[in-house]
Amino acid sequence: MYSYHCPVLSNPLLAGLNLQPGEHYLDATVGGAGHSRLILESYPDIKLTAIDRDAMAISEASRVLAEYGDRVSFWRGPFSQYDPGLLKFAAIVADLGVSSAQLDRQERGFSFRETAALDMRMDDRQELSAAEIINYYKEQDLAEIFFNYGQERLSRRIAKAIVQKRPLQTTTQLAEIIFQSVPVSYRHGRIHPATRVFQALRIVVNQELEELERFLSLSPNWLKPGGILAIISFHSLEDRLVKHSFRNNTMLEIINKKPIIADTQEQQENPRSRSAKLRFALLKP
Repeated sequence: MYSYHCPVLSNPLLAGLNLQPGEHYLDATVGGAGHSRLILESYPDIKLTAIDRDAMAISEASRVLAEYGDRVSFWRGPFSQYDPGLLKFAAIVADLGVSSAQLDRQERGFSFRETAALDMRMDDRQELSAAEIINYYKEQDLAEIFFNYGQERLSRRIAKAIVQKRPLQTTTQLAEIIFQSVPVSYRHGRIHPATRVFQALRIVVNQELEELERFLSLSPNWLKPGGILAIISFHSLEDRLVKHSFRNNTMLEIINKKPIIADTQEQQENPRSRSAKLRFALLKP
């Protein structure tokens, strides 16, 4: 089961969406349904389409939002492949963060806190997993993945150690090899030395940046004139894509030039919010 989902930046998100009665909204990453619930609670006649590529997320969101009946519809798949047909939304929300539920489910392989298979697939219907990347990609390709998607400065050193020790089967095996491959001074920094590698693997397994880039190019077409596109990102690669896409799309008008971040109270209450950045754009009338 999903643990309780505490949606990040909920107050500035709801304020920026300018929710109106009778409108239809899209939550492109429903996850634990935290943002979706807040949207539906705003007015009794709001409708919402909720999508996610993760079967577990769709199942849990269906349970959480069951009380709203036919005001909610669901679609499973990558948000870049969604097709609303003739439907136009008053606003679209995408929270790009990996949910705490995905991290907490040991068998998903997103975390190295406990031993699990090297999986990291958000959609279990796809073939590519972290195990295939770790065990079969060339050393140079691994190094480039760790550097480009994890911004790991010791990427070559880590890739070499992995290739020497493979095949690897579990998350803790991989984390330990990374830990042992880096200098002692690097092992006890602010984050575990495997953190950036795991981020990079997750991004590549799920083609997160390619999916986001396609979604950002398509989603303005799904909005009504004057509709709002709201994106919450959690690392610089995502935020840069969102920023540049908003700036370069002539259909959009940027609402906030600088991203909105969580205030001190929210950061204390929900540590996940510390890296969150919210950007809004409006579809020009």
